[in-house]
Amino acid sequence: MKETTAYVLEEVRRTIERVDESIIDEIVEILASAPKIFIYGVGRSGLVGEALAARLVQLGLNVHFVGDTTTPIVERSHVVLIFSNTGETMSAVQTANIVRRLGAVVISITGSAHSKLGIASNIVLELVQPRDERKKKNAPLGTIFELSSMVMMDSMVPLLMARLDQDEASLRRRHAIWV
Repeated sequence: MKETTAYVLEEVRRTIERVDESIIDEIVEILASAPKIFIYGVGRSGLVGEALAARLVQLGLNVHFVGDTTTPIVERSHVVLIFSNTGETMSAVQTANIVRRLGAVVISITGSAHSKLGIASNIVLELVQPRDERKKKNAPLGTIFELSSMVMMDSMVPLLMARLDQDEASLRRRHAIWV
């Protein structure tokens, strides 16, 4: 257990270290000024997207998860974040192509900038992960991608808080515990 945990934590750290910080700054600025933000992902990647959506709502942003029955139509100037490790998930690629044609800004969080999703996106946050036997044994499938995505998105929250002049108290006021 300790060996696996150490491996996973180290690979998540390495994956995040490879990210170009200027892309993070660009994403923060786009999210902070977006009239509406839509998030999409399937499976565990979708769960990371849903967690991000919850935090962005707590920041006071207008956020929707694609596929929910109450999700409005994406329009020009809206922002769509799509999570996909491979960047080849058909529904993710189709979503990117459709909303980009409508004039939305597409931001992909993916393991491959050269994937179909990466090519269909305006901005790509690429999370390059190890491709070795240890990964298959200790962190199968998209584990490193999903954890890295979650840590990256949560690490952007303080940047958004500063940009939007928010603090923990203002987020707490929008927290679902009051429902």
